[in-house]
Amino acid sequence: MVNDAMDIETAEKSLKQLDHAEQHYFNSYNHHGIHEEMLKDEVRTRSYMNAIVQNKHIFKDKVVLDVGCGTGILSMFAAKAGAKHVIGVDMSTIIFKAREIVEVNGLSDKITLIQGKMEEIELPFDKVDIIISEWMGYFLLYESMLDTVLYARDKYLVKDGLIFPDKATIFVAGIEDGDYKDEKIGFWDNVYGFNYSPLKETALSEPLVDTVEMKAVVTDPTAVLTLDLYKCTVEDLAFSCPFDLTARRDDFIHALVAWFDIDFTACHKPIRFSTGPHTKYTHWKQTVFYLKDMLTVQQGEKIECSLHNRPNEKNRRDLDIKIEYRLETDDPTRKAEGTCLYKMC
Repeated sequence: MVNDAMDIETAEKSLKQLDHAEQHYFNSYNHHGIHEEMLKDEVRTRSYMNAIVQNKHIFKDKVVLDVGCGTGILSMFAAKAGAKHVIGVDMSTIIFKAREIVEVNGLSDKITLIQGKMEEIELPFDKVDIIISEWMGYFLLYESMLDTVLYARDKYLVKDGLIFPDKATIFVAGIEDGDYKDEKIGFWDNVYGFNYSPLKETALSEPLVDTVEMKAVVTDPTAVLTLDLYKCTVEDLAFSCPFDLTARRDDFIHALVAWFDIDFTACHKPIRFSTGPHTKYTHWKQTVFYLKDMLTVQQGEKIECSLHNRPNEKNRRDLDIKIEYRLETDDPTRKAEGTCLYKMC
């Protein structure tokens, strides 16, 4: 216990040496509450469990690396699936609790947990056969650990090694959300008789993470980014994508909503889960981007859009996003186009 206390003290000192944004990110994972929310997310946790435990033939006698292991749940799934050894790595101090969890579950001989940054530590194995990681953030890429997973892939994964999961896709659709937009955005037009419009611009520039009902979706969804984790690079996380949204019905569009799907294609029976409005709740919810204009669309009409995403220059875990939209119709009163800038921070 004395050694553990010293380890925690050393870990906290190393965290304090990071820049403020990185400290904030890793410290947020020191608290059990965020892990409770993730573990109770049944879509997320059960998908990982099924992908690993139902594929014992893949994990048997393999060396597995768990990037950003948190409380160690994925590491323990891999050990139960017959892995020869599992190495879990996490920068946050929750890893000391994870060691206790691994021990009380009788898996200390199968799992080694290392506190530190993936890019700075030394693994007890030169190469690993499989990388597992739950790296996704809101809008897939906000505060995500994907660049760390890619670093681990390039440095440690054997040739023809496997990554769980190995494919991620972002989808976008248009939604009718007039009441909530008025509540969140229109509110600033009149605050106890005062004009608060300068804060309206701020509110519009901050994407909203919330659940969207399926009945609010007005257009067909369109994929704007697909990442193959065997091939993609850090540079691919800055991307631009033109796309069209086709109206399913006559309605208004106040915002675009984004979500992502995750695939484990190495499984004997491929496993996929979605974080979209059409499926069960996940802690990622959906990400809503309110437009300046309200678009009035008729069934079959197309809205021409483009989405540009890049990590923020000052803090790479934040995102700078630009959305351009254009509705061309024969009715001049409904024509609209605009550009909106957003910052996820």
